[in-house]
Amino acid sequence: MGNDTKDTNELSAGEAAAMQALDDYMAAFNARDLDAWRKTLHYPHVRFASGQMVISNTPEEYAAGLDFERFATSTGWHHSVWDHRKIIHSSPEKIHFDVQFTRYKENGDKLATYHAIYIVTLEDGRWGTLARSSFAP
Repeated sequence: MGNDTKDTNELSAGEAAAMQALDDYMAAFNARDLDAWRKTLHYPHVRFASGQMVISNTPEEYAAGLDFERFATSTGWHHSVWDHRKIIHSSPEKIHFDVQFTRYKENGDKLATYHAIYIVTLEDGRWGTLARSSFAP
């Protein structure tokens, strides 16, 4: 975990659960576990990036066209790390995060750092990412 805004002892139970949902998201991404990764999201899921808005209505729709190995090969990506996750706004059912993450090569060299806004919501008793607006391609 990177530089987060509050000490984990200062987080509400919902905020801590939302942070854990982001940890699970990043762990599944780094493990290249598509099934686990798409389970960290809520649907319909919205992503704003590369000048496009993509809405995935189901986990299956989200997963169609995602290929971790192709992504890793084409970019040199090995893993990503949260640099920070700052809570912008928080309610018992929705949290807006200002996040920054860095992508790394296998040897530890930095590929790129990106800023984003993630909206994490509590739905059906589970926290997950509902929307992302990122400067990552």
